[in-house]
Amino acid sequence: MPKEQFHDKYPFLDSHERLSFAEIVRLARIFAGLGVVKLRLTGGEPLLRTGLSDLIGDLTSIQGIDDIALTTNGVLLSRYAVELQANGLKRITVSLDTLDREVYRRMSGGHGSVDQVLAGIEAAIDAGLSPVKINAVVARGINDHTVLGLVERFRGSPVVVRFIEFMDVGNSNAWRPDAVVPSKELLERVRERWPMHAVAENYRGEVAERWRFDDGAGEIGFISSVTQPFCRACSRARLSSEGKFYTCLFATDGLDLRAALRAGAKDEELIQLITAKWRVRTDRYSEQRDELRRQPTQAKKIEMFYIGG
Repeated sequence: MPKEQFHDKYPFLDSHERLSFAEIVRLARIFAGLGVVKLRLTGGEPLLRTGLSDLIGDLTSIQGIDDIALTTNGVLLSRYAVELQANGLKRITVSLDTLDREVYRRMSGGHGSVDQVLAGIEAAIDAGLSPVKINAVVARGINDHTVLGLVERFRGSPVVVRFIEFMDVGNSNAWRPDAVVPSKELLERVRERWPMHAVAENYRGEVAERWRFDDGAGEIGFISSVTQPFCRACSRARLSSEGKFYTCLFATDGLDLRAALRAGAKDEELIQLITAKWRVRTDRYSEQRDELRRQPTQAKKIEMFYIGG
């Protein structure tokens, strides 16, 4: 969220504009009834939401939900790790693009520190939230020279580092094609240092390609949305903080479920709205990126801080 755009006077959502915990839980129950088995809390930064552990506790009680995870920047994680685990959180993903303190400062806009994030990761491991996954977005000329250091730091630990190709999510991250470091290039860099072999996916549609170190010191992953789109296997849906239902990370519009909720819609009506939207989805942005970006009037995409990764 670049400071020049999201300044102190930027009109962020008021509390009444965001879904309440009760509204989130109600919609989660509806989605579970439609076949959703995994929930992930993301952001923005979810640990800024007061009482988040209580929400996790409520979500774990929903029949049909097998897995609840959370994605965080890790800055506040050491404070909440034990509480999160005690309320039913099973897994955690930490966004950490580099261990280089100066590069981190530039990429994070000066918020937080590498030491805070590392302390959060250790706290999560101690609390039983392991293996911890780290998501590192790699951009050429910015942090790609720090990749091997990140791998070396977490090899042999209960941490899985996953490298993500720099994507044109939203409209404000200054994406350009030549800033993308293809996963194949990163893979070769890592394999030159540590021999690895590919391993099978954990489940159908898993977005990360998994590679395990030959010496048994753990594994890493690669998420290649730019060079190897996986639109055809994608079964993810996203619910934004203000209650809009999106069927793609690169969506330009969403279905307003908050309005229906607050207008007194019954569960059956909400189910009809959701299924009608899902059945006609044609999202293929990653496969059509070049074509769509050439359009002179391309619609603005939803910002990532509204719907997470």
